Parts: sequence; C-alpha cells; structure tokens
Amino acid sequence: MQFRRISLVVFLLSIAMTVFSGQPAAAETDADLARRIIADYEQRIRPLEIEVGRRWWDANVTGKDEAYQHKQEAENQLDQALADRERFARLKRCDQATLPDKLLARQVRLLYLQALPKQVDPDLLKQMVARANAIEMRFNVFRAKVGGRALPDSEVRKILKQSRDSDERRAVWEASKQVGGEVEQDLRTLVGLRNKSARELGFADYHAMQLELNEQTQPQVLKLFDELDLLTRQPFSEVVKADIDRRLGKLYGVAVDELQPWHYQDPFFQEAPAVYETSLDAAYADADIPAMCRKFYAGIGLPIDQVLKRSDLFEKPGKNPHAFCTDIDREGDVRVLANIVPNEYWTGTMLHELGHSVYSSLYIPRSLPYAVRGEAHILTTEGLAMMFERFSKSAAWLKAMGVTVDNPKEFDATGQLMRRNKLLIFSRWCQVMLRFEKELYGNPDQDLNDLWWTLVEKYQQIKRPENRDAPDYASKIHIVVAPAYYHNYMMGELFACQLNHAIALKVFDGADPRTVDYTGRQEVGQFLRERVFAPGRTLPWNELTRFATGDELNPRAFAEDLKQH
Repeated sequence: MQFRRISLVVFLLSIAMTVFSGQPAAAETDADLARRIIADYEQRIRPLEIEVGRRWWDANVTGKDEAYQHKQEAENQLDQALADRERFARLKRCDQATLPDKLLARQVRLLYLQALPKQVDPDLLKQMVARANAIEMRFNVFRAKVGGRALPDSEVRKILKQSRDSDERRAVWEASKQVGGEVEQDLRTLVGLRNKSARELGFADYHAMQLELNEQTQPQVLKLFDELDLLTRQPFSEVVKADIDRRLGKLYGVAVDELQPWHYQDPFFQEAPAVYETSLDAAYADADIPAMCRKFYAGIGLPIDQVLKRSDLFEKPGKNPHAFCTDIDREGDVRVLANIVPNEYWTGTMLHELGHSVYSSLYIPRSLPYAVRGEAHILTTEGLAMMFERFSKSAAWLKAMGVTVDNPKEFDATGQLMRRNKLLIFSRWCQVMLRFEKELYGNPDQDLNDLWWTLVEKYQQIKRPENRDAPDYASKIHIVVAPAYYHNYMMGELFACQLNHAIALKVFDGADPRTVDYTGRQEVGQFLRERVFAPGRTLPWNELTRFATGDELNPRAFAEDLKQH
C-alpha cells in the first residue's frame, strides 16, 4: 500500500508540473503507434497464424473431417483477430502517415494489406472459410472413377502418358473432370461470397481486389500478358503445337484434326507431352528422388535435411494428391507435401517444392522482423522454384546425382525440346487461367462452361469436345484454394529466366544461361542468400527483382531462352 501511495503522489506531481509549465504531455507519434501495432501483431496474431499453418497441414495430410473442422476453427479465429475494426483504424492511420523508418513503414503496409480484406461482415468471412474448406476437402478425397476403379492422380497421369487406346484415354480424362461437377455449385456460391466481400470494401470484384492486395493491378498484369501473347503466339502455334500434333496423331493413330483434349497427356495441357523417342522417365525408374534432391541442395550450399524430415512425401488415402511447400512458423519449420512416384515429372516437382523451402525462414535471415520474414512475393518464390525444377531434364545433373543415363546426348536433346515446349505451353495455359478468373469474378452469371472452352481454343488451340457442356473449369483446384494466383506462375517463369541469366553472368562469368549447371557450386547458394533471400519482404516484388537481377521484371530473358532452343 505504501508503494501505491508514493506512486500516486508522483503521478499527481507530474501532472501539476505539466500544467504549471504550460507544456502538454507528449502525444503518441505515428511511429510509436506503428511499433505498438507490430508488437501486438507478434504477440497476439502470430500464434494464430502458426496454428492455422499446423491445422492446414494436418487437414491436407489426413483428409479427415475433424482435421478440416480444426482448420476451419483456426482460420475463423485468425480472421476474427484481423477483422478488429479499431486495430485496422490504427493500421490505416499509420499506413497513410509518413513514417521515418522504411522498415517500419514496410511492416505496416504488409499488415494493412493483410487486414484489409477482413473488414467485412464477420458472418460473411465465416461463410467463405466454410465453403472453401468444404470444396478443398472434396478435392483432397476425390479419386477419378473408371470402370469401378478409383484412380489416384498419379495413376491418371500414368494412363494419359502411356496408354495408346483413345477410348481408355477419353474415359480417364473425363473421369478426372468429375470433381468439377461435384463442386460446381459450391464454387459458384463461393465466387458470389468473395465478390460481395470485395464490393463491401470498394473494389469492382474479388479478382481486382486480390491483385491489389498483392501489390499488383489488373491493367499492369493484363498489359504484360498481352505482350506475352504476342511473343508466344507464333512459335507456339507454328513450331511447338504443330510438331506435337503431328507426333501425337502418329502415336495414337488419329488424324491431326481429330485430336481431342485427352490426347495431350496432361489433363489441362499445361505440361509438355512426352512425344519424343527418348523417354526421360526411364532414367528415374529406380531413383531415390528425395536423396537426389538432398544431395543437390547441399551441393549449392542450401541443405534441406530438416525440411525432408518434417515432410510427407508419398501417396496415402485421403491425402491431398498434389504438392506444396509451407512455412509453418517463419522459424524454420518448413515442410513439403508430395506424392512421389519415380519419374521425371515428380523429380521436377520435388526440385520445385524444395526450391520454395530454401526461399523461406530456412534461409531468410531470422534477424528480420517476423512481418517481413518471408519471400518478397508469390511470383518470386514461384520463379525460384521453377528455376530449380529445370534440372530434372539434364543428363549432366543426373550423372552428378549418381544416376546413369544410357544416352546422355539424346536425353539432353529431348530435355531441351521439352524445356522449350514447356515454356510455350505453360505460357499459353496461364493465359487461359488469368483471363478466365478475371471474367469469372467480373461476370459470374455468364455461361462459364462456354467461356472456359472458348479460352482454351483461343490460347491453347485445343479442340472443344463435341457436345460437351460440363464445368471443366471447376476441376482446377487453384480456382478454389488460390484465387487470382495463377498468373504469378507465369510472372514467376519470367523471374526464373531473368534470375538464371543474372546467375550465369555473375557466378559463371557470363556463361550461356542455357547450359549453366549449378551442381556443387556453393557460390549459387551464396548469390541467392545475398540477392534474393536477405531482403525477405522488405522490398516489393519489382524492387526485389531489380535488386537481384539489375532490372525490373520483363520478358526479355524469357524470349532469349525461347530463341536458344
């Protein structure tokens, strides 16, 4: 009690002295408020983000109803914290202020963008989370059913790659699209909910909002994709597609003008078909893919042992059939989910996902504040991952990993052709995804089935199956779980080309970017640590691109890579 009396006296005296002096008590500055907001974020919201990451992982690994329920509960708790109106008002004040510290201002900006989409009706947020979780769970447990058999995704891909029977191919392709019909109505409802949330915040629609939240704009992205359309249209149509069609027609015994979507091996024609005499898969028949990846990343000075220990890499019932990498806590708990089978596709996929893993809190400096301890942007991490996945098509890389290739020259020649084909095929596929999602949110009441196939015919030059009127667009999981995201894969490919050219110049003394081999070169890892990882999210994506490569993101390196093949 004595201590409390003394404290009260001191407090009253301080007030009296302030009044006597005529000086007001110091008001909290914008910078002080910003620091207080960031401290609150790290103490109160950071644990909720980590819990969402853990629950998300459990749901995708197990596919269990209770796991998805826990995931949904965690997401709702995080949304509730981010939706706090008073907190957002303080964030907005600081975001609009001129803060003296760039790092402080950057953290505020990122927290503001994170909280902005949560400033809507709390019931609407919960509805969106519930609907998205329900659809995602359907995708994770879905297996294509053909002739009474339930096929995992790897079996679908195997049949579409190996079968010469057009009827079997059609049956499997159509079965892989069945999930679209299962989720279509829920997806349409989700699109409506997302648009409602965006319009409550003053955006034209959800697609426009998502781009703005990721520090992009629709005009900016569309301008780039229009340039890419002009750049790729002729070589895709006259060189790659014409050659592939001729080879596929011969392979399956059909005329070129009779080729159907199920003849193109990948369910969406986003990958290059294996149409050459030399098979890249044969070299991987007995390969230990995780061990190869471990050796490669250790060789460039970016070991991934702890990532592999925490990961879940092989098929099992109920598990998400795809692949992803996640950073759970920004403290080094980084994991990969995969469904490995021994072939070139899954080797490239593992190199890709583990590329994400090194561009995370595994090697982004822990000294950075939590809010900026992540990749600069989704396009930069996708780009880095794409840059690494290319090595699965290199005989020299396989040899360095301890795998014998019977005819390295033929393997490399085929790999180079497939690499060129992949660049062009993927660029055209990304045109479909960007433009479909823009129109999906811009006018969700239109005939979406027709829109999907109109875009596929225009950009991929794949014939619409006769009399087909099915929600094939809804069978693409990214439209549900990663809305308005897919264009970043293509922008990431541009970043990958640009970054590889910079590495060829700086690390390999101006060597041909087409032939540089990173294997065993610790300098590659050091370059990436200094020029890509070190800034974390302190720089927006185009500033990071300029810092890492010397130029803003552009298609020049991509165009050069097309010419080189």
